[in-house]
Amino acid sequence: MREQTVNFNPFLKPWLAPQPNNVAGKGVIEKPGEAENFVWQTRKAEPTQYENDFGDALEQVFEAGANELQEVVDGLNRMGFRTPEGNTWDADRLAAEFRLLAE
Repeated sequence: MREQTVNFNPFLKPWLAPQPNNVAGKGVIEKPGEAENFVWQTRKAEPTQYENDFGDALEQVFEAGANELQEVVDGLNRMGFRTPEGNTWDADRLAAEFRLLAE
């Protein structure tokens, strides 16, 4: 049997809102240090090249001191990093991209 390496969790279940549990100690939270956590356990798929590049660009913008959404927009535009469609960023488009990538 050939071992295959993946960088995401293909068995990731959709997020469910927590349900209150009236029985003490019967929750679903793992005990710290007793569960194996993989780096990719919350990814639906391996990141695309665009997602990796976007993350790198965001790191540079934050390292340059951006704290507010408009500062991030300005930083991305200043460095020439464009939307997936090739346009410059605005606050609404960046917020929409964050929501899309957070799914």
